[in-house]
Amino acid sequence: MTLLTVWPDTGPGTVVLRTADPAEIAVELQRLGVRYEQWPVLPGVTAANALDAYRDRVDRVTGTEGYVLVDAMEMTPSDDPGWRETAAGSRARFLAEHTHDDDEDRFFARGAGVFYLHVRDRVHAVLCEAGDLLSVPANTTHWFDMGTRPDYVSIRFFHDDEGWVGNFTGSDIARSFPTFDQLMAGHRAS
Repeated sequence: MTLLTVWPDTGPGTVVLRTADPAEIAVELQRLGVRYEQWPVLPGVTAANALDAYRDRVDRVTGTEGYVLVDAMEMTPSDDPGWRETAAGSRARFLAEHTHDDDEDRFFARGAGVFYLHVRDRVHAVLCEAGDLLSVPANTTHWFDMGTRPDYVSIRFFHDDEGWVGNFTGSDIARSFPTFDQLMAGHRAS
């Protein structure tokens, strides 16, 4: 189940909002210009078949938003030491606060990840799970955490052929807030 947690950007000691209600999450995110939708979860989706499995919805998003590149990405845990190194490198790259020159749309077909949106002196952590589509507007300061053992399939939408290009802020704010693993552990316990 999706979870939204909001703190002041001065630290996570004070929770301003914590909700798992999809309607409340959508309203709160809409105030930030962030689109949040829930799509049906389909069984057996992998990076190889995700675009076909969600073709109608992918076509709707690309048609209305003008995306020119759409791909599917998969991280599946493995005991292979090379996988651990790859996962740690990917996680470190996305954990740094950054912006994009265009919107960042992600749909989680399987698994989970957390988008942290740093907007108006607040940090909004959106724990996305299978079935969640999140559209982060261009130039919104944010970071993403896939956890220490990433396990997800996501569909990514881009406005140009370059794909993912981050403009890093140099801030270390991400180190001050609970990680994916901490949020997920607390969410499962509640």
